[in-house]
Amino acid sequence: QVELVESGGGLVQPGGSLILSCSASGNLYVVNAMGWYRQAPGRQRELVAAVTRDGNTNYADSVKGRFTISMDNAKNTVYLPMNSLKPEDTAVYYCDCNLARPGRPLEVWGQGTLVTVSS
Repeated sequence: QVELVESGGGLVQPGGSLILSCSASGNLYVVNAMGWYRQAPGRQRELVAAVTRDGNTNYADSVKGRFTISMDNAKNTVYLPMNSLKPEDTAVYYCDCNLARPGRPLEVWGQGTLVTVSS
């Protein structure tokens, strides 16, 4: 069993900031990578940012320069400070954890946390 606990969503005004965090626990063995995806109403889920255990990062073009992802390997926790938030950042944000398993990696998803950017 693997559990992801997300926190940090909420309502913020345009230009404001929020920090999302997600902690993984359970039978993790090896965490290959963690990341955040988001899904706005009527749209497909999209990658926001991801980080590997080696520290390699990947960002959606729309968040580059505003969001910074990092992972604390010892705590199996990923952080996503989000700055200069825009109304178009409004979405449910989902934490994703990629775990090493024999054969093929296991993908685990969090429940999602709502981020609303509005004045």
